[in-house]
Amino acid sequence: MVSFRQLFPIFAFMICVHAWASGTVSAMSRQDDPAGRRDRNDAAIYINPLTNRMTVYLNGKEWKTYPIALGKPKTPTPVGDFVIINKYKNWGSGFGTRWMGLNVPWGIYGIHGTNKPHSIGTDASHGCIRMLNRHVEELYEHVPIGTRVYILGHVLGEPNQEPRRLAKGDTGSDVMLIQSRLRSAGYFDGEPNGKFGPQTEIALRKYERDHGLPEDGVVGYQDYESLGLLD
Repeated sequence: MVSFRQLFPIFAFMICVHAWASGTVSAMSRQDDPAGRRDRNDAAIYINPLTNRMTVYLNGKEWKTYPIALGKPKTPTPVGDFVIINKYKNWGSGFGTRWMGLNVPWGIYGIHGTNKPHSIGTDASHGCIRMLNRHVEELYEHVPIGTRVYILGHVLGEPNQEPRRLAKGDTGSDVMLIQSRLRSAGYFDGEPNGKFGPQTEIALRKYERDHGLPEDGVVGYQDYESLGLLD
């Protein structure tokens, strides 16, 4: 059987993880249609993790494309549909000259400048989207609070990467997916929130025990496989 991750290179650039429906999260979401959604927004931002490029649409038309830096494999950039919720000039050391915050439920993430311009084009951040300062200053003037930001990709990472090992204290889209799978299996009673806390660890350990897996409370390859995420 061909797996999700084997097919990923063919269409990853078109895939965006959608917010869970009826309390569940799917590993791969619907196909994303920029042209069909831009007409609802004066501005929209699409981020492609395979090319480390950001494409900005204004008034339904492609305006500019920028090179960006994204999160390291251990601290990935969130995948999904988000909104710019705040904007600041000179927000803090290391964030360049502009900051635009996103409504990611499990942490503080944003689009910002950088004092490390050499990192642009690589996966080097703790999950935020970095831009050259001159680029983020230009973008800042054209995208208002409320602008939709579509971060494309697969929740388990790029095709040349193994899924992250997840343990208590980790956060991310992949954590939310694990929580959803555990809840569907009857082990997790909480609301998937992307935060690997004690409740998630307890649920995972019980699942591991019941399915003959190493009971360590850490999501590894065997756990992903058992939960049907690598088939």
